Amino acid sequence: MRLKEYGSNIQKLVDYLVTISDREKRTKQAYVLIELMRQIHPSMKEGQDYTNKLWDDLYIMSRFRLDVDSPFPPPSPEAIGKKPNPVPYNTHHLQFRHYGRNLEVMVEKAISLTNEYERWAFASYIAKMMKSFYTAWNKDNADDSTVLEHLKIISKGGLNTEIDRIRNEGYLDIAPRDRYSSNAGGSSGHHHSHTHSRPNNNYRNNDRNDRSERGGQPNNFQRRNNNNNNNRNNPNNHFNRNNRKK
Repeated sequence: MRLKEYGSNIQKLVDYLVTISDREKRTKQAYVLIELMRQIHPSMKEGQDYTNKLWDDLYIMSRFRLDVDSPFPPPSPEAIGKKPNPVPYNTHHLQFRHYGRNLEVMVEKAISLTNEYERWAFASYIAKMMKSFYTAWNKDNADDSTVLEHLKIISKGGLNTEIDRIRNEGYLDIAPRDRYSSNAGGSSGHHHSHTHSRPNNNYRNNDRNDRSERGGQPNNFQRRNNNNNNNRNNPNNHFNRNNRKK
């Protein structure tokens, strides 16, 4: 059996290699021939798989008559030219193929949860994921009612309570954790953003003044004011200024 990618000269060397009677010499020549075969395809990546392929090709070109001490076992002649077994396709029926089988597994997991909050939070997460999948598949903005109706069908009624809560309270656009934390802060069911302003400089200065007064020690600002007042009331300073004017 010839392999055209190696050429006729390599095939002639293989035919000669089979005729060598000395096993040790035949093995050494086989290793040399493997390196020559490797140089014919230098672009091939180095590795154990590629080296194994070279030895398999050598056995194939020798029509499985080669008997040497190779690092790999010879391939089975029955496996040559045999078609691989077909890959079995998943025959599980999907009601909505654009959501995939894994999402149905997640729905089954959500139904099995016993904690009410965890089941609702998981259902909300699944609904948001379904909305993103539906948008990618349909290229349009997914309607919340459509997504929730699909979730109701996939869950076969096992998440009806959670779906009704998601629909009534509008949790499909916000993560359940964020919505839960916002409800804990107020009685309204809406999400509010709170901004906290930093105190300005006047507040900080007043606070420092209050602390210094309570401690009985003037702060730097008060020291500067006292020094300025003392300089104005000192007559020597007026005399020095008059001399400088002259």
